[in-house]
Amino acid sequence: VIALDIEGGKEAAFRFLNALKIVLISNNLGDAKSIATHPATTTHQRLPDDHKAALGITPGLIRLSVGIEDTDDLIADVLQALEAV
Repeated sequence: VIALDIEGGKEAAFRFLNALKIVLISNNLGDAKSIATHPATTTHQRLPDDHKAALGITPGLIRLSVGIEDTDDLIADVLQALEAV
């Protein structure tokens, strides 16, 4: 699992997520497939903002669980999604 903090907050994080083509968007991590989640609006959505901040859950945070897809394909997918931001 890796974490990316996308500059530009929630809107930029959602542009990144929506641009992914191989990586699936999910509320949960842990699968043979690569999965990305936005903790601020999923797993930690009910926490007050100050608690999220204390945990490092920023509006731009994306958690990416890397699966078994081809490494070059995943890198290309993440790079093209970053271009969308």
